[in-house]
Amino acid sequence: MTNTPSDQPLKQVNQRGAARLAAVQALYQMDIGGTGVLEIVAEFEAHRLGRELDGDTYLKADPSWFRSIVSGVVRDQRKLDPLIGSALQDDWALSRLDSTVRAILRAGTFELLERKDVPIPVIVTEYVEIAKAFFEEEEPKLVNAVLDRIAKQVRGERRK
Repeated sequence: MTNTPSDQPLKQVNQRGAARLAAVQALYQMDIGGTGVLEIVAEFEAHRLGRELDGDTYLKADPSWFRSIVSGVVRDQRKLDPLIGSALQDDWALSRLDSTVRAILRAGTFELLERKDVPIPVIVTEYVEIAKAFFEEEEPKLVNAVLDRIAKQVRGERRK
């Protein structure tokens, strides 16, 4: 008797990882469309997190983790952007980055600052993986380098 995929137990989705991805998508949407934080959080929670939309099934995500990232980035953006800017190469301004990369870096930087209970390697790896979902090579490397520099600056720890 062979096991078919339907016979296997479903792998538990990393709900925090799904919340991070959804937060990046929400931040991107806010950046591009000028949508407000309350409106975007309500839209994602009602229509996207763990639901099907236009034929795409969104992963089940931790809604409180999602809300904390999105609202925290919006609340702390004036603190986050200078940190990210200082971690970029001298000739790059944050405004020159792709909107998705900006959203990834803002979310990752927020977690490095506010979620001291989450190890640096977890945060950096999760956001590099999100970058890989959208980009090929250079952007994931940039996300890795920038978040690593910020982690050393704000936590004073080396990533293991």
